[in-house]
Amino acid sequence: MHRYHKEISLYFELKDTPASSRESYHRRIDTFIKHLEQHKPAEEVSFHDIQQFILYLKKEKGLAAGTINNYISAIKFFYTHVLNREWDSKQVPLMKRKAKLPLIPPREDVLRILNETDNLKHKAFLSLLYGSGLRVGEVVRLKISDICSKTMRIRVENAKHDTNR
Repeated sequence: MHRYHKEISLYFELKDTPASSRESYHRRIDTFIKHLEQHKPAEEVSFHDIQQFILYLKKEKGLAAGTINNYISAIKFFYTHVLNREWDSKQVPLMKRKAKLPLIPPREDVLRILNETDNLKHKAFLSLLYGSGLRVGEVVRLKISDICSKTMRIRVENAKHDTNR
């Protein structure tokens, strides 16, 4: 654990950041600092150092644009909130992400999976996932009171980023 861990944790606690985001930021900041401190202390980080780290993630690690953007967000947080320095997004731009359409399995494949599922609970779970577009975690947390069969609506509480839909 690096020396900035308490300061970062305090900020996230004050902001009431979800645990998954906290863990992600801590992990990415730790990776960045470990990489950086092979050459210099974190306090001396420059935009050139950040750019070189981003190129390392892209070329040597082969990470996707979305993952690299997550790193950039964590580094920006560290740079601005922990080191208390001004961020220049022209020096470290976010990477463009390629828009991908979701892969939807053929209806026959879905029906085959459903027909081969003997457990009624599992069949209901899979049908709801496929038919509603809900996330697995959202379906797992559903209660009977969240489903209105009259209006054919499902209420999802505390979805991703603590939203309700």
